[in-house]
Amino acid sequence: MEKIREAMEGRDEGSESERRREVILTAGQLFCKHGYERTTVRELARAVGLQSGSLFHHFRSKEEILVAVMNNGIQEVIDDGERALARYQEPADRLAALFRVHMWSMLHGAGGDAMNALVYEWRSLSAPSQAVVKSLSDRYEAMWQDAVAAAVAAGLLQGDARVIKRCVLGAMNLTVQWYKPGGRLRPAEFIDAMLQASLPALPAGAGRWPE
Repeated sequence: MEKIREAMEGRDEGSESERRREVILTAGQLFCKHGYERTTVRELARAVGLQSGSLFHHFRSKEEILVAVMNNGIQEVIDDGERALARYQEPADRLAALFRVHMWSMLHGAGGDAMNALVYEWRSLSAPSQAVVKSLSDRYEAMWQDAVAAAVAAGLLQGDARVIKRCVLGAMNLTVQWYKPGGRLRPAEFIDAMLQASLPALPAGAGRWPE
Protein backbone atom coordinates (compact mmCIF):
# COMPACT_ATOMS: atom_id res chain seq x y z
CA MET A 1 0.00 0.00 0.00
CA GLU A 2 2.85 2.39 0.81
CA LYS A 3 4.42 1.86 -2.63
CA ILE A 4 1.07 2.44 -4.32
CA ARG A 5 0.56 5.68 -2.37
CA GLU A 6 4.06 6.89 -3.27
CA ALA A 7 3.46 6.08 -6.94
CA MET A 8 0.17 7.97 -6.91
CA GLU A 9 1.78 10.97 -5.24
CA GLY A 10 4.55 10.98 -7.82
CA ARG A 11 2.01 10.89 -10.63
CA ASP A 12 0.07 13.74 -9.04
CA GLU A 13 3.25 15.81 -8.74
CA GLY A 14 3.99 15.16 -12.42
CA SER A 15 0.49 16.24 -13.39
CA GLU A 16 0.82 19.39 -11.29
CA SER A 17 4.11 20.24 -12.96
CA GLU A 18 2.72 19.64 -16.43
CA ARG A 19 -0.38 21.74 -15.77
CA ARG A 20 1.78 24.54 -14.37
CA ARG A 21 3.93 24.49 -17.50
CA GLU A 22 0.80 24.56 -19.66
CA VAL A 23 -0.41 27.66 -17.81
CA ILE A 24 2.97 29.39 -18.28
CA LEU A 25 3.17 28.68 -22.00
CA THR A 26 -0.45 29.66 -22.62
CA ALA A 27 -0.07 32.83 -20.57
CA GLY A 28 2.98 33.79 -22.60
CA GLN A 29 1.02 33.45 -25.81
CA LEU A 30 -1.92 35.47 -24.48
CA PHE A 31 0.29 38.21 -23.03
CA CYS A 32 2.09 38.45 -26.36
CA LYS A 33 -1.16 38.64 -28.32
CA HIS A 34 -3.27 40.87 -26.07
CA GLY A 35 -0.86 42.39 -23.55
CA TYR A 36 -0.51 41.55 -19.86
CA GLU A 37 -2.94 44.18 -18.58
CA ARG A 38 -5.65 43.27 -21.11
CA THR A 39 -5.42 39.53 -20.49
CA THR A 40 -7.80 38.58 -17.70
CA VAL A 41 -7.40 35.70 -15.28
CA ARG A 42 -10.71 34.37 -16.53
CA GLU A 43 -9.47 34.30 -20.13
CA LEU A 44 -6.28 32.52 -19.13
CA ALA A 45 -8.12 29.98 -17.02
CA ARG A 46 -10.56 29.26 -19.83
CA ALA A 47 -7.70 28.80 -22.29
CA VAL A 48 -6.19 26.01 -20.16
CA GLY A 49 -9.51 24.48 -19.14
CA LEU A 50 -9.56 25.63 -15.51
CA GLN A 51 -11.88 27.64 -13.33
CA SER A 52 -10.51 31.06 -12.43
CA GLY A 53 -10.10 30.08 -8.78
CA SER A 54 -8.29 26.87 -9.72
CA LEU A 55 -5.62 28.87 -11.50
CA PHE A 56 -4.45 30.18 -8.14
CA HIS A 57 -3.84 26.64 -6.99
CA HIS A 58 -0.76 26.85 -9.23
CA PHE A 59 0.12 30.54 -8.84
CA ARG A 60 -0.52 33.05 -6.08
CA SER A 61 -1.23 35.97 -8.40
CA LYS A 62 -1.38 37.09 -12.01
CA GLU A 63 1.96 38.86 -11.50
CA GLU A 64 3.54 35.58 -10.43
CA ILE A 65 2.41 34.10 -13.75
CA LEU A 66 4.11 36.95 -15.63
CA VAL A 67 7.33 36.33 -13.69
CA ALA A 68 7.09 32.63 -14.57
CA VAL A 69 6.64 33.46 -18.27
CA MET A 70 9.78 35.60 -18.25
CA ASN A 71 11.88 33.20 -16.18
CA ASN A 72 10.76 30.16 -18.18
CA GLY A 73 12.02 31.73 -21.40
CA ILE A 74 15.29 32.87 -19.85
CA GLN A 75 15.92 29.46 -18.27
CA GLU A 76 15.29 27.79 -21.62
CA VAL A 77 18.06 29.75 -23.34
CA ILE A 78 20.40 29.27 -20.37
CA ASP A 79 19.96 25.49 -20.49
CA ASP A 80 20.26 25.26 -24.27
CA GLY A 81 23.14 27.74 -24.27
CA GLU A 82 25.11 25.68 -21.77
CA ARG A 83 24.60 22.55 -23.89
CA ALA A 84 25.69 24.38 -27.03
CA LEU A 85 28.78 25.88 -25.39
CA ALA A 86 29.82 22.42 -24.19
CA ARG A 87 30.18 21.36 -27.83
CA TYR A 88 32.64 24.04 -28.90
CA GLN A 89 36.05 25.41 -27.98
CA GLU A 90 36.67 28.11 -30.60
CA PRO A 91 35.41 31.62 -29.74
CA ALA A 92 33.68 32.05 -33.12
CA ASP A 93 31.70 28.82 -32.72
CA ARG A 94 30.80 29.53 -29.10
CA LEU A 95 29.45 32.99 -29.84
CA ALA A 96 27.60 31.85 -32.97
CA ALA A 97 26.13 28.91 -31.05
CA LEU A 98 24.73 31.23 -28.38
CA PHE A 99 23.29 33.44 -31.13
CA ARG A 100 21.57 30.48 -32.80
CA VAL A 101 20.21 29.17 -29.49
CA HIS A 102 18.69 32.55 -28.70
CA MET A 103 17.11 32.91 -32.12
CA TRP A 104 15.71 29.37 -32.17
CA SER A 105 14.16 29.96 -28.76
CA MET A 106 12.64 33.21 -30.02
CA LEU A 107 11.11 31.52 -33.05
CA HIS A 108 10.17 28.09 -31.71
CA GLY A 109 10.51 28.00 -27.93
CA ALA A 110 9.29 29.95 -24.95
CA GLY A 111 11.86 32.65 -25.65
CA GLY A 112 9.79 34.75 -28.03
CA ASP A 113 6.91 35.19 -25.61
CA ALA A 114 9.34 35.73 -22.73
CA MET A 115 11.28 38.41 -24.59
CA ASN A 116 8.07 40.08 -25.69
CA ALA A 117 7.02 40.18 -22.03
CA LEU A 118 10.42 41.51 -20.94
CA VAL A 119 10.31 44.28 -23.55
CA TYR A 120 6.69 45.37 -23.09
CA GLU A 121 5.59 44.26 -19.62
CA TRP A 122 8.62 44.97 -17.41
CA ARG A 123 6.94 47.97 -15.79
CA SER A 124 3.98 45.80 -14.80
CA LEU A 125 6.22 43.99 -12.30
CA SER A 126 6.73 45.14 -8.73
CA ALA A 127 10.29 45.87 -7.61
CA PRO A 128 10.67 42.49 -5.83
CA SER A 129 9.48 40.63 -8.94
CA GLN A 130 11.83 42.63 -11.14
CA ALA A 131 14.69 41.60 -8.85
CA VAL A 132 13.77 37.92 -9.23
CA VAL A 133 13.74 38.12 -13.03
CA LYS A 134 16.90 40.24 -13.16
CA SER A 135 18.81 37.67 -11.14
CA LEU A 136 18.19 35.00 -13.78
CA SER A 137 18.66 37.45 -16.65
CA ASP A 138 22.05 38.45 -15.25
CA ARG A 139 23.15 34.81 -15.38
CA TYR A 140 22.27 34.64 -19.05
CA GLU A 141 23.94 37.93 -19.89
CA ALA A 142 27.09 36.72 -18.13
CA MET A 143 27.25 33.78 -20.57
CA TRP A 144 27.04 36.24 -23.44
CA GLN A 145 29.56 38.60 -21.91
CA ASP A 146 32.13 35.83 -21.63
CA ALA A 147 31.54 34.69 -25.22
CA VAL A 148 31.71 38.20 -26.69
CA ALA A 149 34.79 39.10 -24.65
CA ALA A 150 36.54 35.94 -25.88
CA ALA A 151 35.70 36.84 -29.49
CA VAL A 152 37.10 40.34 -28.97
CA ALA A 153 40.27 38.94 -27.37
CA ALA A 154 40.70 36.56 -30.34
CA GLY A 155 40.50 39.48 -32.77
CA LEU A 156 37.20 38.35 -34.29
CA LEU A 157 35.37 41.46 -33.11
CA GLN A 158 36.49 44.99 -32.44
CA GLY A 159 34.99 47.31 -29.86
CA ASP A 160 33.63 47.32 -26.34
CA ALA A 161 32.43 43.82 -25.44
CA ARG A 162 29.57 45.08 -23.28
CA VAL A 163 28.28 47.38 -26.00
CA ILE A 164 28.53 44.60 -28.60
CA LYS A 165 26.64 42.22 -26.31
CA ARG A 166 23.79 44.67 -25.73
CA CYS A 167 23.52 45.62 -29.41
CA VAL A 168 23.33 41.99 -30.53
CA LEU A 169 20.86 40.88 -27.84
CA GLY A 170 18.73 43.98 -28.43
CA ALA A 171 18.54 43.34 -32.18
CA MET A 172 17.50 39.73 -31.65
CA ASN A 173 14.90 40.52 -29.01
CA LEU A 174 13.20 43.12 -31.16
CA THR A 175 12.56 40.60 -33.93
CA VAL A 176 9.41 39.67 -32.01
CA GLN A 177 7.99 42.92 -33.38
CA TRP A 178 8.54 42.30 -37.06
CA TYR A 179 9.59 38.79 -38.12
CA LYS A 180 6.83 36.61 -39.60
CA PRO A 181 7.62 32.85 -39.74
CA GLY A 182 5.52 32.45 -42.88
CA GLY A 183 7.34 35.24 -44.71
CA ARG A 184 10.07 35.39 -47.32
CA LEU A 185 12.75 33.63 -45.23
CA ARG A 186 12.28 30.32 -43.47
CA PRO A 187 13.40 30.30 -39.82
CA ALA A 188 16.80 28.68 -40.47
CA GLU A 189 17.50 31.09 -43.33
CA PHE A 190 16.40 34.02 -41.21
CA ILE A 191 18.73 33.02 -38.39
CA ASP A 192 21.66 32.78 -40.82
CA ALA A 193 20.79 36.22 -42.24
CA MET A 194 20.51 37.72 -38.74
CA LEU A 195 23.86 36.23 -37.72
CA GLN A 196 25.54 37.60 -40.83
CA ALA A 197 24.03 41.05 -40.29
CA SER A 198 24.76 41.18 -36.55
CA LEU A 199 28.19 39.51 -36.44
CA PRO A 200 29.57 39.59 -40.00
CA ALA A 201 33.11 38.74 -38.86
CA LEU A 202 32.08 35.23 -37.82
CA PRO A 203 32.57 32.46 -40.41
CA ALA A 204 29.46 31.25 -42.27
CA GLY A 205 28.08 28.15 -40.60
CA ALA A 206 29.87 28.77 -37.30
CA GLY A 207 28.26 27.28 -34.21
CA ARG A 208 25.39 25.74 -36.10
CA TRP A 209 23.11 24.74 -33.21
CA PRO A 210 20.69 23.07 -33.01
CA GLU A 211 21.28 20.76 -35.96
